[in-house]
Order: sequence, then structure tokens, then C-alpha cells
Amino acid sequence: MAESASQTISIAAAPERVWSIATDFERYPEWAKDVKDVIVRGRDAEGRPNEVEYRASALGRSTHYTLAYDYSQAPNVLAWRMLRGDIMRTIDGAYNFSVGTEGSTEVRYDLAIELVVPLPGFVKRRAEVRILNTVRELKTRAEA
Repeated sequence: MAESASQTISIAAAPERVWSIATDFERYPEWAKDVKDVIVRGRDAEGRPNEVEYRASALGRSTHYTLAYDYSQAPNVLAWRMLRGDIMRTIDGAYNFSVGTEGSTEVRYDLAIELVVPLPGFVKRRAEVRILNTVRELKTRAEA
């Protein structure tokens, strides 16, 4: 069974800036602490990355996974699903962007992950905190 988490944050930057950072996957290692390497494996007809392979830190080890990105609701939603992974069965998620007050952006980050091996509750909670840090790191990058 997949574990899910959600977080909403206000970012003091225009939605266009936040969107451009969120979709510039090759630069994730510069600002997303747990992302170590990114390779764009495919692009859609508009040249946007739609298949992206990641190497990331997870639970004290390195993990590899490939996500398929869905731009059908762009620029309001950037959704993804896992195509392949080594320690996960599924990773489904989305950034939901909306205009906030005074030119800010409200971002809701939704994520559902199912691991191959079940983990104790305290380990899951620690992993969830690390994963949700990504949206705070996005905020830091966009407001810089």
C-alpha cells in the first residue's frame, strides 16, 4: 500500500519563475539536497522533458528511479508517475501551482510512494520529512 504525503507552501516568487525551476530537472542537483544526478531520457513534441532518470539519497543508500512527467494541465499542475525504480514500486505525485497574494505562488506538493520492502513507522516518517523538504528547497531556490 502506498504511503502519501502533502504539503502546501507560499513562495515569494511569480508562478512563471517557480514553474521554470520545477521543470528544469537537470538543475535539481544544485538545489534539491537528496538529488545527486539527473538524466533526461526523453522529451515531448514541445521539447519538455517527459522521461527523467534520477539518482538520489534515500534511507542511507543511493536509489535510482525514472519518472514520466505529464504536462496536460500545465502550468497549473506538473504531475509524474514512476516508470522504473529500484527500491520503490510506485512514485506518483504532482506540484499544484496557483497565484497567491502580491505576486507569490502557492504550491501544493502531493506524493504517494510504495516501497518494495515495508519499513517501520519511524523510518517512514523520517523519509517523509526528507521528501517534503524538496518543496522547501524549491522555495529557497525561487526566492533567491
